[in-house]
Amino acid sequence: MAMKTRPEANTASPHDPTEEAIPRTLELDVARRPPHGAAIITGGGSGLGLAIARELASRDYPVVLASRSHDRLTVAAEVLRAEGAQAEAVACDVRDRDAVAHLCDRAEEQFGHIEALVNNAAGNFVIRAEDLSAGGWEAVRGIVLDGTWNCSHEAGRRMQDRGGAILNVIATYAWTGASGVVHSASAKGGVLAMTRSLAQEWGPFGIRVNALAPGIMVTENAARNLGYADPSVQTRLARRVPLGRLATVEEVAVLAADLAGDRHPYVTGDCWTVDGGLWLAGFPNLRRALDQAD
Repeated sequence: MAMKTRPEANTASPHDPTEEAIPRTLELDVARRPPHGAAIITGGGSGLGLAIARELASRDYPVVLASRSHDRLTVAAEVLRAEGAQAEAVACDVRDRDAVAHLCDRAEEQFGHIEALVNNAAGNFVIRAEDLSAGGWEAVRGIVLDGTWNCSHEAGRRMQDRGGAILNVIATYAWTGASGVVHSASAKGGVLAMTRSLAQEWGPFGIRVNALAPGIMVTENAARNLGYADPSVQTRLARRVPLGRLATVEEVAVLAADLAGDRHPYVTGDCWTVDGGLWLAGFPNLRRALDQAD
């Protein structure tokens, strides 16, 4: 599918009486609004991805959950449908461009068009930079950077006729850096640059592209992979946060749905941080636990 031609700028005279007046306020007429198109959430079978899907579903978006784990996806979609949502599960490895195309095909077949994409799929683990293997680097880069591009490229091309929104879930260390996660920080830094570049290039098509940087959340995968499954470690981490606690997936999901949905139609190219002020104190040194164990 070829990219659409960039829309021509409006060349009408600012004093042309036939030109439609620019509205000074935005009024959302819910009664007349057409049904939402599909919202695709990668990494949507659990944790933050599932919370975002649930929040978007509560706003009448049909949701398409995607991840590599088919069994987990199926259970998650069944739970959402039991709650009254329109939900589909599509197994997809975001590193595989053919699989991503199939994901988007299924979303359009089920729900007409794609209105939102949340790039939430990620891979991460704590390791000393000098011990990071080529395979470890490529695995994280493949999911985070390449996967975000594959999904954005495929869904973005399909959004060009009617607009839409893309939200990329990153982390504050995309711009601050952090010890112990150089592979993830590098990949997410690339995603932040991608976010801003696509926002500029696809804005004329009515496609908004934003990023969201959550704080530390206690989800099964993150707690295990990043070494804070122990409640005592969580308590120490919470002390670093100015608000004194770690984030919940539900409160992060609300802001994610705001950006991926239609609540902020004039926001694009931005990165919103929801971390209780942790970035002001500096991201924790995740390598320290490895060094202390020696």
